[in-house]
Amino acid sequence: MYLTIEETAKKLGLPIEQVHSYVLNGKIKSVHDGENYLINHSQFDKHYEQLEKVKEMIDEWRNTPIPDDIDVKDED
Repeated sequence: MYLTIEETAKKLGLPIEQVHSYVLNGKIKSVHDGENYLINHSQFDKHYEQLEKVKEMIDEWRNTPIPDDIDVKDED
């Protein structure tokens, strides 16, 4: 599925100018059909998978209880 720069910006939650800059700099792969840059949406699948893993790790970290007895040694 190919998306325009505007559609991609909306899907990623980024400004259109930033996505356009990424396309021109080669950070986002695209095809130019003479009028528009078309972006294959499947190139972001890995990004979304990694983002979900990071969210899960953060949730796990947030839900880990703080130990009741913290062993703090005063070295004074």
